Amino acid sequence: MQALVRAVFFIAVAGIVTFLSTRRRQAEERLRQETDAIEASMDGIAILNEYQEYVYVNEAHADIHGYNTSGELTGVSWRVLYDEDELQRFDHSIMPELIQKGRWQGEARGKRKDGSIFPQEISLTVLDNRGLICVVRDITEHKAAEEALKESEARYRSFFENAVEGVFQTTPEGKFVSVNPALAKLFGYNSPQELMEQTTDIGTQLYADPEQRETFKNTFETKGIIKGFEVQFINKDGNTVWASLNARAVRNDDGTIIRYEGTSEDITSHKHAQEELKQREKTLQAFFDAVHDSMMLIDTEGTVLLSNKTVAQRLGTTVQELTGTCLYDHFPPDVARYRKEHYDKVIVTGESVNFEDTRSGRSFEQHCSPVFDKEGKVSGVAVFAHETTGRKRAEQERQILQERLQQANKMEAIGTLAGGIAHDFNNLLMGIQGYASLSLMDTDPSHPNYQRLKRIEAQVQSGADLTKQLLGFARGGRYEIKPTDMNDIIQKTASMFGRTKKEIAIHQKFGKDLFVVEVDRGQMERVFMNLYVNAWQAMPGGGEIYLETENVFLDDEQAFSYDLKSGNYVKVSMTDNGTGMDEKTRERIFDPFFTTKDMGRGAGLGLATVYGIIKGHNGMINVYSEPGHGTTFSIYLPASEKEVVKEKTAAGTIARGTETILLVDDEQMILEVSRELLESIGYRVYTAGRGQEAIAVYMEKGNEIDLVLLDMIMPGMSGGETLDRLREINPDIKVILSSGYSINGEARKIMGKGCNGFLQKPFQLEQLSSMVREVLD
Repeated sequence: MQALVRAVFFIAVAGIVTFLSTRRRQAEERLRQETDAIEASMDGIAILNEYQEYVYVNEAHADIHGYNTSGELTGVSWRVLYDEDELQRFDHSIMPELIQKGRWQGEARGKRKDGSIFPQEISLTVLDNRGLICVVRDITEHKAAEEALKESEARYRSFFENAVEGVFQTTPEGKFVSVNPALAKLFGYNSPQELMEQTTDIGTQLYADPEQRETFKNTFETKGIIKGFEVQFINKDGNTVWASLNARAVRNDDGTIIRYEGTSEDITSHKHAQEELKQREKTLQAFFDAVHDSMMLIDTEGTVLLSNKTVAQRLGTTVQELTGTCLYDHFPPDVARYRKEHYDKVIVTGESVNFEDTRSGRSFEQHCSPVFDKEGKVSGVAVFAHETTGRKRAEQERQILQERLQQANKMEAIGTLAGGIAHDFNNLLMGIQGYASLSLMDTDPSHPNYQRLKRIEAQVQSGADLTKQLLGFARGGRYEIKPTDMNDIIQKTASMFGRTKKEIAIHQKFGKDLFVVEVDRGQMERVFMNLYVNAWQAMPGGGEIYLETENVFLDDEQAFSYDLKSGNYVKVSMTDNGTGMDEKTRERIFDPFFTTKDMGRGAGLGLATVYGIIKGHNGMINVYSEPGHGTTFSIYLPASEKEVVKEKTAAGTIARGTETILLVDDEQMILEVSRELLESIGYRVYTAGRGQEAIAVYMEKGNEIDLVLLDMIMPGMSGGETLDRLREINPDIKVILSSGYSINGEARKIMGKGCNGFLQKPFQLEQLSSMVREVLD
């Protein structure tokens, strides 16, 4: 039993020994692990004994304080790791609190082995055996970051407080949560606090236009950022202020907007300056636009910076569309190149340039001045363009009118002379014609003198034709005006001429529904016969003539250039392929007695007569010709609303009568021969050689007189005055006017007073008898 007990005891002792050994090993393992953890810690860990000497120091603690190994601190007092000021703090503040509470934690200034001071975070814990556990962390970097943050916050706060622009943060609903003084000032508040105390939604309180608030929110919701958003606010005093906002939306993780933050620049003064500038620009533009001349400013590249309406209208655009475009793009290349040369000269020389530009079809006087920038360099060109087209045209028109007046005066003087000669010559021919007619009445057709008398009549007719040319040249050639179709006259004259000149081919192109014209058909036939002859003489070897008629309308400008009134005209063109003429000949072609033919081959009256007849019909004729390229005559005759009167063919018989006629003429020979002619065909005749004498005869014999044959040109009382007196005596008196002049001028005025007919001297017996019977019947 004792042996068993002893065995059990030994077994128990052995178990206890084994247990204790196991526990020791486990404790040692835990200690080793804890020691390893302490050694691996980045924080400095140390244990001090009751004498405040280090009994354990990990490597981090030694390293933090600048020691190479922990052994250097073992057995050393902790006081070597702090300077005197910090030791004073430990002795008087930290250690008493540590003893009282058993624990202290805070920041201190440690001292490294090399004596340098560094900030540390320290934790002290009292052990039961009155020793200490000390944990130290180097917070140099943390302190540096903290200082940097403080400096940054200080800078931000300084910027925030002193920024010229307003800085803000608001809730999504628009309430301010942070503002700086500049923003408070913008809204008229004394301090940021006063502004932030406003509880009303600023979307309705501060925005002048709530729609702008909605635009602001919508932009954030779609873009999350807004830049340069100009908006009007209502400040505390109720005044309107302008601000430019730059802001962004701050969102949480799920994308919900949690606040807005940004800056707000007060641009009220800028806006007012803009408005003032716009008003000044409007005023300046209004001034520019009030000027009828072109005014513009271009830069050195030709870009239009400023212009007025006149420039834009002349270029077929608007001021807005013109601004910012290149001026040269609005002109044809040659015009643009010409103007650019002058503008570039201003830019290069820095001096003003004046020039005249007619390349665009209009005339401009341009005055160009350099515009300088603040450095004295030419930055552009100010252009002032005065249109002189009207003035130039007026000068040309004055010149044309002066030339026309000189030509008219010359033609009138020559025409007056020619008309006077024709009148007197017609009176002479009248005597010859009258006596020839009387002799023919008494001569048997088989008698040899009969043919001689007929030849005398033919010569008289030739002489009368010559006087007709003179009167035509004197614009006195319209004897009998009738509404006429010019196509008929062209066809008739072309056919007559073509039968005699087979070597000339005539081409005709007639306009349809040609306007009616009022002309003397005989004189118009003379016009075209003269033109045909002129063309034939320019084509000695034969050639071609092209005739064309058409309706045209001449506006005021065209009519002025032709010395006509505006309206409808019939244009007749005649072109030949003859030798043509030079400019010197062309300028004198219508002058009377001017001819390019040899002496004795022409009198130089043909084209002068044509000119006079056309002008006498209120028309116009011009000519275009070049040597070797033929000639074109263009005739314009005013259109009439009347209907065409068909031409009647004279019967050629002598009509007799028995009535009484008063014959009035200051030429005794004409008086006698006319009396004999009238008496030869049965009429009773009273004669008077003056107007006064005619009045006296009519007052005495008026009841017997059936007709008065009245000369137009008489000394003393003229034919017109005589007619007036006779009509005072008898308003129903029948009168035939007779003259060596044509029916133009004074004769037409007298005819308008109530004459019943007109006889052009010299007239044949058949014409006289026919006219008398026509009036009396």
